[in-house]
Amino acid sequence: MKAVVCRRFGSPDVVRLEEIDTPAVADDGVLVRVQAASVNPVDLFLLSPLSYFSRMLSGRGKPRPQVLGHDFAGTVESVGNSVTQLQAGDEVFGGLRGAFAQYVSLPASGPVVRKPPNVTFEQAAAVPVAGLTALQAVRDHGRVQPGQKVLINGASGGVGTFTVQIAKAFGADVTAVCSPRNVDLVRSLGADRVIDYTREDFTRGGQRYHVLLDVAGNHSWSECLRVMEREATFVLVGVAGVPNHSMWQILMHFANVRLASMGGSRRAVLFIAKLLRDDLLALQDLVQDGRVLPVIDRRSALTDSAEALRYVYEGHARGKVVLTV
Repeated sequence: MKAVVCRRFGSPDVVRLEEIDTPAVADDGVLVRVQAASVNPVDLFLLSPLSYFSRMLSGRGKPRPQVLGHDFAGTVESVGNSVTQLQAGDEVFGGLRGAFAQYVSLPASGPVVRKPPNVTFEQAAAVPVAGLTALQAVRDHGRVQPGQKVLINGASGGVGTFTVQIAKAFGADVTAVCSPRNVDLVRSLGADRVIDYTREDFTRGGQRYHVLLDVAGNHSWSECLRVMEREATFVLVGVAGVPNHSMWQILMHFANVRLASMGGSRRAVLFIAKLLRDDLLALQDLVQDGRVLPVIDRRSALTDSAEALRYVYEGHARGKVVLTV
């Protein structure tokens, strides 16, 4: 099969489309023929020096070639002997490292569920990592309740567009921060108020918030503190608003927030999203009900994966970038 492979760290230009073996299917597994995949900032980790050094420090030796990607949607090609919940021909979506390929193989009980019939493969492929990150930020870490005032900083990217919709689905009063070109898009997703950050600094406004979901990561803890209620929760979701950021910069920003927030009445949460089947089922319901719909900025062929990765790396994407396979 064809797959997008990384053999060394560097810019997105180092990835190559290569022929590799089609994965085998375990007795409890499914083989999915991928119709679409989508790009996430986490896919860039394999290209970073940090990925190389973390493997060396863990004792796993020299990094081996890796297939990029995590999000996929496609059709079940075959199932293992013990699988009953899925069958060949089922349309599914899910998350697994190695999704930029013609086939993926994973346990049937893992992060793979049926695709809602009201969305395309491309839309379904846009959901897993960004959707799960947003769901876990809003529900598990922000603990958003109906009627709470929630601010989302960085509302127009892959995670941000899901976060706005999920916060609204949970009954929040949502203020969203984005660039001027994305104001209409974010408003159409249900935000009650939209702040154009080129015209207004939300950290100097008069409104106070119960939950601040920071997807952009372009303000310090002390700046955000000015607009948080006394018992508010701050969830650091990412640093999408800092184009061309390095993994070291990301780690430093996370560490600074953690240290600065210690000992105060506001709760600061830093987390890494988990690909959980139960959460995919929750997203499946939200998408099928029409309360959450993926926003797709750009569609590219698998052969153009380097350009798609570069586009996401440079911070241009509004919504998701999808690869058709």
